[in-house]
Amino acid sequence: MSELRTAQIAALDGRKPALVVVDVQRSFADPPVVADAVTAIGKLVEAARAAGVTVAWVELGSDPRNPWHASQWLRAGDPEAPYGPEEPCVLGTPGAQWYGTGPAEGEIRVVKRAYSGFLGTSLEAQLRAAGIEWVAVCGLTTECCVAATATDAFQLDWPVLLPVDAVAAYDKQLHEASLAALALNVAVLSDSDELAKLWVTA
Repeated sequence: MSELRTAQIAALDGRKPALVVVDVQRSFADPPVVADAVTAIGKLVEAARAAGVTVAWVELGSDPRNPWHASQWLRAGDPEAPYGPEEPCVLGTPGAQWYGTGPAEGEIRVVKRAYSGFLGTSLEAQLRAAGIEWVAVCGLTTECCVAATATDAFQLDWPVLLPVDAVAAYDKQLHEASLAALALNVAVLSDSDELAKLWVTA
C-alpha cells in the first residue's frame, strides 16, 4: 500500500460511512455478465447492515410521462421519440424491480430519472441529515450511473471508496478504463473485504 493510500484510508478512521447502492435492478442486473458483481453487492449490503452502516438505495425510474429528452436524442436521434420496449427500468414494470438484493425497511431510497443518484433527488440531504462523512459506491454500471453518482459524491465533498468487486459493466475493457478514470479523479479503489474491515472499526 502506498503512503498516499495509507493516509487516505487512515483519514477515514472515526468518520461515519454510508454505502450507496446504484441501480441493482432487473433491467441492468439480470445479464449473466454482471452476476458476480450482483452477488458481491448483496454480500456487501449485508456486511454494511451488520456493522450498522447507513445503506442508501438509488434506483432508476424511467417515466414515459416525463421522458428524458436528451437521452432519447443521444440514443435515437429524436428527443421526442417515445420509450420503446427496451427502455430500462420503466416505472411499474419488472425491469424496475430490485434484483438479487433490495432495501430494508427504513433505509434511504431515492428514485432518479438520469445517471447520478444526486441529480434531482433528496440523496444529498438525507446523507447529510444522517451525518455521513464518507461514502462507498457500488452497483451498475461502472462507466455510467456508478461513475456519475461517485463523481457527484466527490464533488459534494465526500471522500469516495469504490469496491471493484461490487461494480460492473457489460464490457471488460470499458469497466477497467472506467475504474482507471475514477481512481485518477474521484475515488480510492477498494474491495468488499477492506470495506467490511473499515466499517467494523468506524
